[in-house]
Amino acid sequence: MKGNLRHMGRRDLLRLLLEVQQENEALRKENESLRSESEQKLLDIQSLGSIAEAAMKLNRVFEDAQRAADMYVANAKAMCGEHKEDEPDAEA
Repeated sequence: MKGNLRHMGRRDLLRLLLEVQQENEALRKENESLRSESEQKLLDIQSLGSIAEAAMKLNRVFEDAQRAADMYVANAKAMCGEHKEDEPDAEA
């Protein structure tokens, strides 16, 4: 601080007190802003985790659907192959 507080006049002490209060208020506002920003980033991170989890679940659904479709096609081909073997050749 500027010099020894004991040797400062009342006006200088009040001015110094005002400066300290203003600095304190500015730091409080900055702290509040940083806290709010931090909370928003945490929410964003949690949201990303939820989106990633949902994407993984959706991917599993698509994989299951693809397996079911592959089985259907394989069964359909097998059924068509059986019917062709059972039917006599039309050209023969």
